[in-house]
Order: sequence, then C-alpha cells, then structure tokens
Amino acid sequence: MTKKIKDVIHLEPEPVISVTKPTLIERLTSKIDKGPERAEFVKFCKRVEYTIRARYLLQFEDMMQLYTLFNPLDENKRLKQQKITPEDIDAREQNFLASLFQILEKSNFKIVTDEEVENARSGKYLLNLPIEVDLSKLDSQLLRKYFDDHPHRNLPMNHDKVKYIIFRRGIGIDSTTGRFYMEKLDMIIERVWSWFLKVTRLQGILSRTPSKRFEEVPTNPEQKGTETKSKDLVVERIRIQNMELSMKNLYSEITIKEPTFDRMIVIYRRASTKPKEERERGIYVKHFKNIPMADMEIVLPEKKNPTLTPMDWLMFLGSAVIGLVALISSLERPKADIWVFMLLISGLVSYCAKAYFTFQQNLATYQNLITHSMYEKQLDSGRGTLLHLCDDVINQEVKEVIISFYILMMQGKEGNLTSKELDQKCEKLLKDEFKEECNFKVDDAVEKLRKLRIVKIHDGGRIQAEKLERANEIIGTTTEEVVLKAKHSAAATNESKGTTKEELVSKKEKQRPTE
Repeated sequence: MTKKIKDVIHLEPEPVISVTKPTLIERLTSKIDKGPERAEFVKFCKRVEYTIRARYLLQFEDMMQLYTLFNPLDENKRLKQQKITPEDIDAREQNFLASLFQILEKSNFKIVTDEEVENARSGKYLLNLPIEVDLSKLDSQLLRKYFDDHPHRNLPMNHDKVKYIIFRRGIGIDSTTGRFYMEKLDMIIERVWSWFLKVTRLQGILSRTPSKRFEEVPTNPEQKGTETKSKDLVVERIRIQNMELSMKNLYSEITIKEPTFDRMIVIYRRASTKPKEERERGIYVKHFKNIPMADMEIVLPEKKNPTLTPMDWLMFLGSAVIGLVALISSLERPKADIWVFMLLISGLVSYCAKAYFTFQQNLATYQNLITHSMYEKQLDSGRGTLLHLCDDVINQEVKEVIISFYILMMQGKEGNLTSKELDQKCEKLLKDEFKEECNFKVDDAVEKLRKLRIVKIHDGGRIQAEKLERANEIIGTTTEEVVLKAKHSAAATNESKGTTKEELVSKKEKQRPTE
C-alpha cells in the first residue's frame, strides 16, 4: 500500500504580535494580584501608548505630506501647482519610499523573496491558470533607483530590473470544501501524463525541479528524517494534486487547505510614454488580506489575460496528431472496423472538448477570484493603506513594550533577566496565554524600554525593570492625560452648575407665597 505523503512548508515564525492590544492589556492586568498595582499597570499601558504615538507623529505627518504629491488620484495636479523641478521630485519620491519602507519594517512586514514566489507557484489551490505580469505597463526607474541607494536583504533576483515589490506579514490557513470534479479530472490526467513522461524518459527534460522549501513528510514516524529546527513553523498543504485515488474521494466532498499570508502590500508605478516633465508620477500602494500562498498571483499588478500555456498547446496538439495518425492507420487496413473508427473520433473530440471547457472553467474561476480579491481581499489602497500602517506600527511597538516590561516586572524586586531569557519568557507568555507562535523581537523591545528609561541594564547585559509606580513617574503625565483631565473637569463643572441652578429654582418656588 502506498504511504500517504504530506506536503508541508517550513517557515520562520513571524515577529508580528496578532493579539489585539485591549485583549493583551486586559489579560495581563487580570494576572496582577493587587488592585492598586492593576490600576498603575493600566495607567502605564496608556502612558506608553501616548508616548510612542507622539514620537511617531511627525514622521507620519511627513510621510503623508509627501504622498500627497504622488497620489495617483491627483494625476500630478499637486506637482504642477507647486512647480517642483524634476530633480526635486525624484528626491522627494525617494524620501517617501525610504519613509514607507521604514514604516513597513517597523510593522514587521517582509519582502516576498524569489524562493517564496517559487513555493507559491509550485502548488495549486483555487487558481489553476498561469498568471503573468505585463511588465511593459510598469515603470522600472522608481524601485531600481531606490534599491541602488538602499541595499536590502532578500531582494528579488535582478533587482536592478524590478518593477514592483511585494511585502507580506503573518501566516494563516484557508480551507475550502467542495466536490471539485473538474480539478479531480485534471489531477487524473496529470498523473497519467507524468506516468507517460516517466515511461518515455522525458520527465527530466519537461518537468520542473521542485522547490527546496518543500519537504515530503511520511505519515509513518519511522520514515521521518532529521528533525527540523524547533522554532520553524510547519504548515501543511492539503491539495487535490496529492489526493489518494479512490471512488470515495472522487465522488464525495473534500476539504483542501492552503497556508495564507495574513497581510500583503504591493508597491509599483505605471509606465508612461510621456516626456519626463509630464510622465505619471503616481505611486500605487495596495493592501490585501488572507491571500493563499498558491494563489499569490491575484495581487500582482497589471496582469495579462490568461491563455493556454505552451505545455497545454503541446499536449493538445500532440494528442491530436497521435489521434490522426491512429485514425489514418486504421483506415488503411483492408478491413477497417467502423467501431474502432468511431471510438477514435469520439476520443479525439472528447479530449478537445475537455481541454476547451476546462480552460473556460479555469478562466471563469480566475475572474471570480479577481472580483473577490477586489471587493473582499483588498483592504485599502493609497492613503488608506498608509493610515493602516501608521496604526500597525504604534500597536506593534506598544505591545512589545507592554509584554517585555510585564515579564521583567513580574520577576520581583531583585529579579533581572538576560536578553535571551526575556525573549524566551515573552514567547512563552504569548504561546501559553494566547496560543500564538511569535518570534519576539527582544532587542527592539529592550531598546524601546531603554529609551523610555524604565529599565536598568546591569553588568553582563542583565535587564531589570523599574518599579511600576516609578516607571509611571519617569514617563510622566502625557498631553492626552492633561486633555482628558481638563475635559472631565469641565464636564463635572457643567454638571455642578446645572444642579445648582435647579436647586435655586426649586428653592424659589418653595419660598413663593401661595395665592
């Protein structure tokens, strides 16, 4: 009996903390025993958020101001109004990209690498058509100039020719249940074709080398090889292509699963044939959610209309030639069997019809996916995406500070930790309390604690938190607290005045002589 093989992907744990900030604060506060300390911790969390938000305010305003010059909806109107020289425009757009990429990094977004793209294309989920980008419609100067001045890790190959860049963050799972009759038929044909290539020894020439990031894992524990790194996330794909052939699987509903990128952002600019002074300067920033890895092509910009691949045409024409040769050879026989003739004709027509209808169904599925991605998968674009990122940065920074300070605070008066110990305890807290795997950015968190001056760094790099009350004193009263206090005081004063007036009216009515 054939062993069942799992199709898995090994991914590094994400540094993003997905638990919401209110949930995090509420859960950590509930774990503090004393009531006064709970109130102090809630105050601490608010002051941390207000302080971090204030520190990023100017940077966010500068970025949003720069984007008003490159918003595609304005069609260069702002640039024409301000009469900026082309050289100054180039400098400002590079400043905008530098600020945007820094915000993306702070939000724990990563550039999608060539290896991840290859992993996505090596599998099929709901999209069964090859999708290509029409590179002639995309500008090549914007990103090339930026990456020449700002080298970056994990850039795509030939980054000097890159015309769009994709960022991703977070890992999830998407599942779909259905009968998938056409997809199952395609799977059977693919397996027959693979068998034919293997028999004819053409497999090595026509087949594609699988990606190294995929690993076939037997379900039998005895067949497991070396252990993977303990911190790696092992995400399993359940695909039709790996389904066991049986009558039950062919005719009943099945559930397929595919890992997803929780958030994806695409940055590009359209090409322009106009002179440099008049060419389009709009920078497109599009934000998507829950994109299956195998269907990652749906976020690509300026997609070409899908057509049959060269391999499809080769299989189609090859089958037609084989069918015609068999048909002619059968007719040349002295006693040609009419039933054999009809069988060959019907088989040839059936295959051609199947190829045509399969392509049409895949095309309809592609159009539905594109429509679905536009209305449900796309979160926002342009200015809306930038506002999302500004909120993401603040939330991630605040959550990192709160978690790391809480762990240090719970060590007690004499307790202190190394960076490695703090990292392990923060990750354990997220896993135990929120069932969340996270590669906690401990160095970044400690640096923020140090800038807030609420930790002490001892010899040997051991870290100790200030007392909670002292930490609140060091951060100090924030502007937001002053505003809120003034608002509450004004409301209380108005309420008091209103009550006094009512009391005076009542008193006068009582003193009025009866008629």
